[in-house]
Amino acid sequence: MKSMNTSLTPQAPATEPVATAAPAALSPRSLLKQLQTQFPAFRDFLPLSIGIDKQILAVMPELDRKTMRTALGIHTGSLRYLKVMEKAKLRHDLDGTPGAEVTDTHRAHATQVLQERFKKEAERKKAEREAAAAEEAARVRADKLNQLTAKFSRKG
Repeated sequence: MKSMNTSLTPQAPATEPVATAAPAALSPRSLLKQLQTQFPAFRDFLPLSIGIDKQILAVMPELDRKTMRTALGIHTGSLRYLKVMEKAKLRHDLDGTPGAEVTDTHRAHATQVLQERFKKEAERKKAEREAAAAEEAARVRADKLNQLTAKFSRKG
């Protein structure tokens, strides 16, 4: 019996740290929300300075790099950030302090990404409209066919 208790005892503590470790590991979206509440540059969607990842790691060294980079990708790929980047003149540090200038290349890239995104969205909406129209036409044809079938089956 004692061997059973020994085998159960290590398993229970081993399970508990795993359960508590899971919530401690942030998802990229929850990390982004934390960055937005903690830093003005994220909250206000200001153009981020080059190397902002190093600044974040200096303040929050416990962060997983992959999670942080994914969160940065979500933030910098957002519609709001790209619209700000399109017209921005200066980049900002974590605390919102202006730094280096935004290059024309980066502004042009933001514009290009926005145009591609709007084009894809327009194509998606057009495909939805066409699919709805085709579905409606098929429904109307089926209704007419049913009416004709009913009409000629009565006479026969």
